[in-house]
Amino acid sequence: MANFLKNLIENDKGELRRTSKIADEVMAMEPTYREMTDEQLRNMTTEFKNRLANKETLEDILPEAFAVVREAARRVLGLFPYKVQIQGGIILHEGNIAEMKTGEGKTLTETMPVYLNALAGKGVHVVTVNDYLATRDSKEMGEVYRFLGLTVGLNLNSMNPSEKREAYNSDITYSTNNELGFDYLRDNMVVYKHQMVQRPLYYAIVDEVDSILIDEARTPLIISGQAGKSTALYTRADYFVKGLKEDEDYTIDLTSKSINLTDGGVDKAEKVFRLENLYNVDNTALVHHIDQALRANYIMLVDIDYVVDEGKVKIVDGFTGRIMEGRRYSDGLHQAIEAKEGVDIEDESKTMATVTFQNYFRMYNKLAGMTGTAKTEEDEFREIYAMNVIQIPTNRPVIRDDAADLLFPNLRSKFNAVADEIIRRHEKGQPILVGTVAVETSEYLSQLLTRKGVPHEVLNAKNHFKEAEIIMQAGQRGAVTIATNMAGRGTDIKLGSGVKELGGLCVIGTERHESRRIDDQLRGRSGRQGDPGASQFYLSLEDDLMRRFGSDRIKGLWEKLNEDEDENDVAIQSRMLTRQVESAQKRVEGNNYDTRKNVLEYDEVMREQREVIYGQRHEVIDAGEPLTDYVKAMIKRTIERQVAYATEGEKKDWKLESLLDFAHSAIVNPETLELSDLQGKNKKELVNFLYKKAEEVYSEKISQLNGPEQIAEFEKVIILRVVDSKWTDHIDMMDHLRQGVGLRAYAQTNPLTEYQTEGFDRFEEMVAAIEYDVTRFIMKAQVRQNVEREQVNKPGGTN
Repeated sequence: MANFLKNLIENDKGELRRTSKIADEVMAMEPTYREMTDEQLRNMTTEFKNRLANKETLEDILPEAFAVVREAARRVLGLFPYKVQIQGGIILHEGNIAEMKTGEGKTLTETMPVYLNALAGKGVHVVTVNDYLATRDSKEMGEVYRFLGLTVGLNLNSMNPSEKREAYNSDITYSTNNELGFDYLRDNMVVYKHQMVQRPLYYAIVDEVDSILIDEARTPLIISGQAGKSTALYTRADYFVKGLKEDEDYTIDLTSKSINLTDGGVDKAEKVFRLENLYNVDNTALVHHIDQALRANYIMLVDIDYVVDEGKVKIVDGFTGRIMEGRRYSDGLHQAIEAKEGVDIEDESKTMATVTFQNYFRMYNKLAGMTGTAKTEEDEFREIYAMNVIQIPTNRPVIRDDAADLLFPNLRSKFNAVADEIIRRHEKGQPILVGTVAVETSEYLSQLLTRKGVPHEVLNAKNHFKEAEIIMQAGQRGAVTIATNMAGRGTDIKLGSGVKELGGLCVIGTERHESRRIDDQLRGRSGRQGDPGASQFYLSLEDDLMRRFGSDRIKGLWEKLNEDEDENDVAIQSRMLTRQVESAQKRVEGNNYDTRKNVLEYDEVMREQREVIYGQRHEVIDAGEPLTDYVKAMIKRTIERQVAYATEGEKKDWKLESLLDFAHSAIVNPETLELSDLQGKNKKELVNFLYKKAEEVYSEKISQLNGPEQIAEFEKVIILRVVDSKWTDHIDMMDHLRQGVGLRAYAQTNPLTEYQTEGFDRFEEMVAAIEYDVTRFIMKAQVRQNVEREQVNKPGGTN
């Protein structure tokens, strides 16, 4: 382990030495470009493009291009990248992650690799965590690119397809990760090429890369449509579980956050629902609804996992504290929560298209990222995304005072101590940022401070639209800001007049998050660019992390303290405690990594299938001539399958009547084919005979159409409708397969292997079903001159 850490450190040092030399080259060109006029500087863009066209590489022109951007940024923004920012830009250009502390100018750093890669003319995507940052950066940094003659686009959810297309066709496109993923899925549901909005995925720089590629990796993007199922069962299941008692009727495992009925609970269910056996195969739907009702009532917590706003259940992102607008829990959990909260239960939806961020971002030709906190997840970045994490030194030393954690026996004593500390620092005018894990906690602390007469601002999922304004004021004298984990990510907290003399911004954490990175982000809001600052975490033995993953040593300490009521408000502070907490966090991070890896392993099955289907859809849509050979091959394979099925076993057992039925229903007019036509032939002769019949019918069909264009359109309409309909059913089936395959572990089989094997079989069945239906529709459809493509899967919602 020591050698491994040593190698990591040495690797960073080596990278910094290498990039330092290139950065020196860039800085040496400063006088040359400073002397140029604006027009001369702008003309460098054309010169660079010409050189790339003449076989020079991006690496050849990197020092000059970076120097040009530096000078443009100085003229347009009044900002001039430091040497460490140039080094960060080189790391980003090479497809790695630059770890840069808060306030070190990540947004300015990205201008250099973005400009350089945009010169290739293939489109660069700058990815941010929310629309506010995408809009802000496209305006502010966009000025630099526009000054240099490049086009800049902004991709927002509110835009129509033509506006999105224009944004994607720009040299540089700013967008959120969600919108990029959904646009990719929607592009693979359209039926005409001109309806697509994205170009091939070339280069992306992901801001806050750990948030997007790690924290959100467990949540797949889903486009869904209405499935129209009844909601009555959700209400009945909810009513039933609300009458159950913990331990007697159900048990909860806090570590895994799982919940199960006891035998007593099963008996009650059978009485209430009047069943002989709850786990009879006919009761699968009811068991599923009861499971989700249990999770909704006893695991999913209001104001922590979700909020109820204007009569709707809205998911709260556990990492950022933001409301995830438009997202819904899948597999009926959202409806179960709606039943629990007594709001309108919305219809269940059917998955039409889905992709994980892991697989979406791995489609880029080159991927890079920036964040203040990525080193703890370096193995995952390297293994999943083939990106190394390089720590860029700060421009000025960090002088923030990071105090050891304070541990209290219970929540009450902890929050009283937090309030006292806020009052003490507030009285001298020092600004304070208080980080909380949940909406509920932020509101509790707010009420406490209000009672004590301390003016403050609250930033949580319920008022995040004021985020930038609140965060910008958080460094002013006397400011007290309570924030959930979002804590203004991507927004700098600048210190007001006289604040440095008061000790800078004080950051107080009211709980350790399950990820060390989130804690580091909170600390990092203070002490930017060499400013003074302080940070302190207040913990309690009743905190969620401590209850779920605290070591026996800490729990023993808790019991000892609680033996003596006089000791209830005593805090413990030691580096040993901090190490114990970090050890608990590492265990949670390990569990989360396993979960993300598991998601990826399962999605790999879908990725391979998705690439086949989407690739073939593109071929069909792009085809400029009739797909006759393509269709005939489908027809022949369908006939071969039917003949193989009908001729299994001895010749006397052949099912020629079944083959005749197939031919009548899918290929020919029943009057033109009799059983005697099939008798006396071997397998190969049967295939050739039926295929010849099919060719005759097919030739007659296309003779009724006017020219190649109409023939191609007729074929495309049928193929796309069949493929999209079958693919949607297949995705939904794979969803259900994945939900159920976990139970096979009880039979001593590997669920993933079972999923891969069965998923492959189901895919083969889907392909056969597509080819059968294309054959049937082509041969039996009534030919119309004005046939038009229709989108079978119209997106109904996104998740």
